[in-house]
Amino acid sequence: MMTKNPSNEREQLEMLTIDPLVPNNHLVRKLEAAIDFSFIYPLVEQLYLPNGRPSTDPVVLFKMTFIQYVFGIQSMQAMLTFAAMNLKKLANWTWQTA
Repeated sequence: MMTKNPSNEREQLEMLTIDPLVPNNHLVRKLEAAIDFSFIYPLVEQLYLPNGRPSTDPVVLFKMTFIQYVFGIQSMQAMLTFAAMNLKKLANWTWQTA
């Protein structure tokens, strides 16, 4: 016997922009405004090959490490967990208020 899923909520895709959810006075916004991270590109340029798969933006990696230091997060695994938990909180808050 074939059954049908009466709800297609799992099939829905919602685009979420996190930027509007971060308060204007949040520390990460102040850091972003105060520091120009573009200095990283020339420093790491020789470490990347011109061919191969696209890499993760080195500025993103640096910012993650910098935030890890600023918030006193002890390991990269803890940083990834911290980021995932905060993204999940933002997504849940958005989903509930929409």
